[in-house]
Amino acid sequence: MAIRNIRKAGDEVLIKKCREVTVIDDRVIQLLEDMKETMYEANGVGLAAPQVGILKRIAVIDVGDGPIELINPVIVETEGEQCGTEGCLSAPGKYGEVIRPEKVTVTATDRNGDNFKITGEGLLAVALCHEIDHLDGNLFLDKVIRFVEVEQ
Repeated sequence: MAIRNIRKAGDEVLIKKCREVTVIDDRVIQLLEDMKETMYEANGVGLAAPQVGILKRIAVIDVGDGPIELINPVIVETEGEQCGTEGCLSAPGKYGEVIRPEKVTVTATDRNGDNFKITGEGLLAVALCHEIDHLDGNLFLDKVIRFVEVEQ
């Protein structure tokens, strides 16, 4: 496993749409492991492949209940609305209020090639939407309705 460099806002890779993963091989498994290690090292709750310079539809999330690995995730259903403060490992020191669904259902593939469905509420819903946005080349900075100061 290796800690990867996290790309920062302004890097072109962060605004490009990622390609679907068609083969889950050792390189994809290694990327998942590296991404989790990088996310934990940076004290993040999520990390998408473009944030480490890889244009593949892969993300990892851990909101405190253990890691979730998502390959080719797709939001299939949303419900409600919540407004909360978000940050991003690719925009250190920047925080803003963003409106997201209160509940979101996502389909994805795991490292074994099995399809699964996950439904998240609250922070997990935010993390799912935030990371899937990265895979479509969208940063939370573009969705901020009001920037806020957050004490570290």
